[in-house]
Amino acid sequence: MDKVTLQRIELLHPIVRDEVKQIIKECDKALTGRAKVRITQGLRSFEEQEKLYAIGRITSGKKVTNAKAGQSIHNYGLAVDICLIIDGKTASWDNIKDWDNDKVADWYECVKIFAKYGWDWGGNWKTFKDLPHFEKKNLPTKKGIIKTSWRTLIKIPRDKNGYVML
Repeated sequence: MDKVTLQRIELLHPIVRDEVKQIIKECDKALTGRAKVRITQGLRSFEEQEKLYAIGRITSGKKVTNAKAGQSIHNYGLAVDICLIIDGKTASWDNIKDWDNDKVADWYECVKIFAKYGWDWGGNWKTFKDLPHFEKKNLPTKKGIIKTSWRTLIKIPRDKNGYVML
């Protein structure tokens, strides 16, 4: 696991940090060839979210998100975006390439591992597919399991570090 990925994991909600480390380790082990996983985005502030939402609406460029501030699971540290780092230097978002020649696209090897841990993949969304995106589907709380939804998370009080208290 590279330094950048570890730094981004440490900013995620504490409830998912160890799990994400395990997922990345399993992905890297499954990808026996030239590719390794890097987290390109984890926790995102509301301010960062507003700037992304403005792209293609207020500022120039192609729309990159349909989520306003508070409407992205990234805003709660419960989502990650990934890429594959090829040969330790080149970032790739190619979801078809089989870098380790095991007859399964490396990207989909990672998708399966995230799914095993209960993470939803943005590539399965009906509209605005987001192939690099994974978010935790269900979270344990003191009152039981809650389905991860920004509409639920935005109402939950936050601790002194800004994380929702589960």
